[in-house]
Amino acid sequence: MAHIDVSGIDYFLSDGTQLLNGVTFKVPDGTKTALIGPNGTGKTTLFRIISGDLVPDEGVIGRSGNMGIMRQFVGQVRDDSTVRDLLVSAAPPALAAAARAVDEAELAMMEHDDEPTQMQYAQALVDWGDAGGYDVETVWDEVCMAALGLPFDRAQHRPASSLSGGEQKRLVLEALFAGPDELLLLDEPDNYLDVPGKRWLEAKLNESKKTVFFISHDRELLNNAAGRIVTLEPGINGAGAWVHGGGFGSYVDAREDRNARFEELRKRWDEEHVKLKELVNMYKNKAAFRSDMANRYHAAQTRLAKFLEAGPPEALPIEQNVKMRLKGGRTAKRAIVAEKLELTGLMKPFSTEIWFGDRVGVLGSNGSGKSHFLRLLATGGTDPEREHLPVSDVEIAEVPHEGTVKLGARIRPGFFAQTHVRPDLLGKTLLEILHRGDEHRSGLGREAAAGALDGYGLAGQSEQKYESLSGGQQARFQILLLQLSGATLLLLDEPTDNLDLHSAEALERAIDHFEGTVLAVTHDRWFARTFDRFMVFGSDGRVYESAEPVWDEKRVERAR
Repeated sequence: MAHIDVSGIDYFLSDGTQLLNGVTFKVPDGTKTALIGPNGTGKTTLFRIISGDLVPDEGVIGRSGNMGIMRQFVGQVRDDSTVRDLLVSAAPPALAAAARAVDEAELAMMEHDDEPTQMQYAQALVDWGDAGGYDVETVWDEVCMAALGLPFDRAQHRPASSLSGGEQKRLVLEALFAGPDELLLLDEPDNYLDVPGKRWLEAKLNESKKTVFFISHDRELLNNAAGRIVTLEPGINGAGAWVHGGGFGSYVDAREDRNARFEELRKRWDEEHVKLKELVNMYKNKAAFRSDMANRYHAAQTRLAKFLEAGPPEALPIEQNVKMRLKGGRTAKRAIVAEKLELTGLMKPFSTEIWFGDRVGVLGSNGSGKSHFLRLLATGGTDPEREHLPVSDVEIAEVPHEGTVKLGARIRPGFFAQTHVRPDLLGKTLLEILHRGDEHRSGLGREAAAGALDGYGLAGQSEQKYESLSGGQQARFQILLLQLSGATLLLLDEPTDNLDLHSAEALERAIDHFEGTVLAVTHDRWFARTFDRFMVFGSDGRVYESAEPVWDEKRVERAR
């Protein structure tokens, strides 16, 4: 048995703002339940409360079964941790503690190779074995082969930062599904996964007997794998929860029907409220001249008071009003020309031409070089002219290559970074960033900056620092900066990964109206339907064109 019972959870931010308000729902045993909702409503915060990382201000969490957790940072590991550290982070607490003790003992042995240190190391190994460490290493060997194509003994000391985001995700997910925990808490498990990886995840969710509660914005994944959906709905006093007992296929219609009922009930309540006030006023006027009307006047007052005490029906959830307006501008007809371009150590030489106005989806498995290609374009290509320099201060690593790729006249590349890492924005509030401007975009007055933020659903975060935003809010703010910078070539690396459903649809509309050229690396099958042509980075090292999305390319065949 494994379940979660969330009852009356309230949570306040440090500034006193209420984030969660009376959140109540259940995740029954064996179900696959998705948590969705607009960015910033508190989905990850709620997960951290359920996992015990945070303490709610009110309410209780009940659960049964051992719990395995995938936290949001997986996929973005850029420190000096190893593959083994990543696997340990997903292990049960007792096993993780034993692993850390072995690590500490090994470090002590390097500094002091004396008898007490040797005894400490020997005891740590015994404790590791007693905790089931040697048994789990057998599982980890299978996990590493499945996720990385390498046995554990060869992969364990490899830096986690050398793995792509999708490889990090797949590694931890393999470990959790193969592990002993009956209850899994997965924060955006599909982010960074390529489509074969997402299909694998869908199959795992459908076949696993574990109880799984997961956050996702991927419409295909929700449609294919979620049996129940919990929605965090923003309100004036924080977000509440609504539970849809079916899958995503019936979710949209069910939500529209529910909201329509709310509107009808509220309309009836308002009409009744007007009638009761008119009745009270009528008897008040009559009671002023006829004493026999006093009792009826008091009765009407009592009826109105009870009506108001009961309150109106549940309020219609606040809907986000995200309006992205990507403008662009006219450029040369040939926007990008690649001739015998080879991404060193990644893909074989290829040539292509991308024309002004093209919407190009860049597809392929993780680690094939798609993001490298976008980064090369984002820095202006081979020997860039000054006009081809990026329109932001985002740090872009150099991409070794052979051959050439050149940008056309008046092409100004705007790069959306998949990991949202923006050192140039750290420590600054959103208003401050927009007010100051930079060498690529003019500063905005306070009123204009507030208006721009409101269009992207970020008005409430105007005084927050960039690093304190949720992943989806950071994504929306990055897109706003692209709008203000005058980019004529959009280079989007997994732009929908952290966007909620409403924001993803807003981005699709904005791209449709953008005057310029768009290249997007994506594994979002729903989003990819909006593109005209596709560049596919194949498993054999070839880059080829396709008129339709190709999702079945496997891991690139190369020495590892």
